[in-house]
Amino acid sequence: MSSRIAGDFDYETHGAGYGVQRRPDPRIAALVHAALGDARTVLNVGAGAGSYEPEDREVTAVEPSASMRAQRPARLAEAIDATAESLPLGDNSFDAAMAMVTVHQWADLDAGLRELRRVSRGPVVVLTFDGDALDRLWLADYAPELIAAERRRYPAIEHIRQVLGGTSEVTPVPVPSDCVDGFTEAYYARPERFLDPAVRGSQSAWGFVEPEAVDRTVARLRADLGSGEWHRRYGAVAAQPEFVGAVRLIVARP
Repeated sequence: MSSRIAGDFDYETHGAGYGVQRRPDPRIAALVHAALGDARTVLNVGAGAGSYEPEDREVTAVEPSASMRAQRPARLAEAIDATAESLPLGDNSFDAAMAMVTVHQWADLDAGLRELRRVSRGPVVVLTFDGDALDRLWLADYAPELIAAERRRYPAIEHIRQVLGGTSEVTPVPVPSDCVDGFTEAYYARPERFLDPAVRGSQSAWGFVEPEAVDRTVARLRADLGSGEWHRRYGAVAAQPEFVGAVRLIVARP
């Protein structure tokens, strides 16, 4: 069983809670599955614990982390131990390919995207974040170091589209206030969740912030929640049923 670190984050050491905290949100899943069109065979690259894999189609999953592969539910197919940059699969062997919140972690982004295009004879569906829009979330006021780290990690949306080639479209993804997928924007209306180390532990961004900065962020947020300052400043945002921030769905067709 492989235990190598294939990207910019060590999931072998820090990925144990992803299967619990990072469950697919059904509303986001509906957008992803619609983007796959009528594809019957789907490749999921950087599949992790299986979030957003459609269960009514034939899915082949690729995931280099042994820790993440072990968290896949028994109902899902066992994932292939491989990286995006070197897929052990034939040309045009799938109706569609997908990559869910993973491209920013690949060692060679362009090589991985070209591999997605190579193996898919139909759409390539990428769920990612727009680095230029990360500061739309109020968390930027509390954790500027986190936003700066994330901006360095996320590739430009237009670059992804260019490498995938063909025709493509980009859709901003609304995040519901009760989103069950625990990425940062999922808690735009539930700020207290960031006080939980388990929540932060399933968001790789925190691993790129110095512990002292994380401690300052948590202490300030806890104080502002206790005093009511957070609600005075951001209560109107928290009252919104959806938040349109940095989440983007890219659909590229040959």
